[in-house]
Amino acid sequence: MAPIKRKSKTIGRGGRGGQRGLGGRTKAKPQARPRAKAKPVTAQRVVLHGLRPPVGSHRARIRKGRGPGSGIGKTAGRGGKGQTARSGGQTRPGFEGGQMPLIRRIPKRGFTNPFKQPAQVVNVRHLGELAEGVEVTPETLFGAGLVRRPDRPIKLLGMGDVGRKFTVKGVTVSASARVKIEQAGGTIAS
Repeated sequence: MAPIKRKSKTIGRGGRGGQRGLGGRTKAKPQARPRAKAKPVTAQRVVLHGLRPPVGSHRARIRKGRGPGSGIGKTAGRGGKGQTARSGGQTRPGFEGGQMPLIRRIPKRGFTNPFKQPAQVVNVRHLGELAEGVEVTPETLFGAGLVRRPDRPIKLLGMGDVGRKFTVKGVTVSASARVKIEQAGGTIAS
């Protein structure tokens, strides 16, 4: 068997033993490579059979419980045994594990009127969209597209200015809208 050759270590700064620094020598700077010329862009025809989604935009769906090689076999990401490992093992919304739930802990007061019909709001600045000399009624407001249902309550509010005089019938009017309509010379039939 041949003897093993060992490198001799030199003490000092200028040796080749690989100690501290480069021993006074400097590395030559790498030369900058010339840039490659850009390839001319050619437009390709778009055809249905050539369409592909962008790379990385579509990931294959995870197939749970399909063996140990998939990384998500056996328990299929559900952990060990217990309620959450079973099918249908979830709790209903608001369930707090048997503790008195929040909705039953807090006090209840009042009720919600099931027959309430909130008013459809029209501001007086929109009355200018009606034709000249037309009465402001639920039907004319519906025809102008200012309300959705002429058979539901409608209320005129006072935002904006009234440009001309109007006759209002069958529509509830707020106090500020009443003042503006009457200042413009209009009338409100109650």
